[in-house]
Amino acid sequence: MTTPRSNPEEVRQKLPKEARLRHPADFDRVYRHRRSISDQVLILYARPNELPQTRLGLSVSRKVGNAVHRNRWKRRLREAYRLTRHELPSGLDLIAIPRGPEPPELEVLCASLVRLTRRADKRAREIRTTPPQHPHKP
Repeated sequence: MTTPRSNPEEVRQKLPKEARLRHPADFDRVYRHRRSISDQVLILYARPNELPQTRLGLSVSRKVGNAVHRNRWKRRLREAYRLTRHELPSGLDLIAIPRGPEPPELEVLCASLVRLTRRADKRAREIRTTPPQHPHKP
C-alpha cells in the first residue's frame, strides 16, 4: 500500500516561502503603495518588489463568511496562483482580496488573477517610467 507521501507523482506541490508575502511589513508596503485593480472576482493590490519573482499575499475577511468559506477561498486562490505563476509578470508583490462569499471555478479564478496581474504590472511600469509632472510657473 502506498501513501501519497511515498509516491512522488502524488505529492502536493506547496508554494515556496519565496512566493508568498509572509510578514505584516510586506502587506503594509503593498497597501501603502495604494495601487489596486479589480474585476467581478478579485480586488488585487500590487507593488513592484525588485525581486526576480512575484509574491502573493491573501486577505480574506470575515465578510466572506465563516472559517470554512474563508479557507476554501484561500485554498482556491493559492492553487490559482500556483497554476498560473509561470504566466504572471515577475517583480510584483500582490495581495488578493476575494469579492463575494463563494469562490468561482478554478479556471475563472486563474483567468482573473492573470488578467489583473498583467494590468497591474502595466500600470506599475507606466508609473515607474513616467517622469514627475511639475506645474508651470508663470
